Amino acid sequence: MTQTRSLLGEFLKSRREKLQPADVGIGGGYGRRRTPGLRREEVAEIANVSTTWYTWLEQGRDVAASRDVMANIARALLLSPDETLHVMRLSGFGDVPDRSEVTPTSPVEPGLQKIIDHLPYPAIIVNRRTEIIAWNRLAPRLLYDFLEDPAMGRNLVWSLFMNPYLRERVLNWEAFAEYSAAILRSYYGQSKGDGWYASFANKLSAQSDAFAALWDRLDVQEKKAQPFTLNHPELGELCFEIHTFGQINGNEDVHCCVYTPMAGSGTEEKVLNGPSA
Repeated sequence: MTQTRSLLGEFLKSRREKLQPADVGIGGGYGRRRTPGLRREEVAEIANVSTTWYTWLEQGRDVAASRDVMANIARALLLSPDETLHVMRLSGFGDVPDRSEVTPTSPVEPGLQKIIDHLPYPAIIVNRRTEIIAWNRLAPRLLYDFLEDPAMGRNLVWSLFMNPYLRERVLNWEAFAEYSAAILRSYYGQSKGDGWYASFANKLSAQSDAFAALWDRLDVQEKKAQPFTLNHPELGELCFEIHTFGQINGNEDVHCCVYTPMAGSGTEEKVLNGPSA
């Protein structure tokens, strides 16, 4: 059983178990239920596939499926656009390159560093493992001091769940933690052959019950504009919207995150005026 097939099966099962019969217009025709969620035969009937074939799919077996069939299954499970994209990638209908030989990202090009240095807002460049590989001077001053403890602070997901400062100061921590765990799940599904993700998730799960609970949900999301509200010890409440730019110079393994002040929040004035160096 390959990693990709296993991830696909686990994900389909998790979405099926979250659905109730009423969600898809099913009455009581299948008898008493011992477990929550839809049954495999119900999903198979809605998607117009055999129950045996769908069962094999959930079990991670190497069964052939067309794009149309996987689209039918996505519709049957009421998947979101991000979830559908995730399923299509795992099914082989998307770009899921083999990253078994991927090495840690090298330092960013000097030109990219100059670009973020000239931005008036906090900006970082991050790889697919959510490791910070470049930043401007405002990032550690206004977000959190990831330079203080490189072993923990350079990984955004690890810091979010393990850094006491962020747990206390990020005012929308719960929503941002859900989003971050789901993004990491998506990267995991797009990183065939890279054992780092499972190792990282197991290590963090052992130390953070909050992360373990979110990771076990198997939720996925694609990058999108995301609010980030921080109670800064000197400047008070800072309200940002994180905008992400990917495919930097053709490299899909790195992206730039710019923390743009939300209009009307007073954050822009605070960012431009301090804190002092």
